Amino acid sequence: MDRQTEIEAAVFRRLLQHLDERKDVQNIDLMNLAGFCRNCLSKWYVAAAEERGLEIDYEAARERVYGEPYAEWKAKYQKEATPEQLKKFSETHK
Repeated sequence: MDRQTEIEAAVFRRLLQHLDERKDVQNIDLMNLAGFCRNCLSKWYVAAAEERGLEIDYEAARERVYGEPYAEWKAKYQKEATPEQLKKFSETHK
């Protein structure tokens, strides 16, 4: 692995750590503010693997991003979206 790839991998691991430390930040908040969320990262993970000829299951990618099976994370940390969050989402993601 070259140095740039090594650095990028470290940054990705740090991003996952940061998101793990901020479970209070809901995916809809990320979508509304940044246009991506943990699920997007999981999809990008699968796509990057496929581009390199590897097959990674979406649920396995989610577990990598969430740090545990998605269903468990969702049950523990995901809150119901507020009407305000849903309104902003619908306005910005048509």
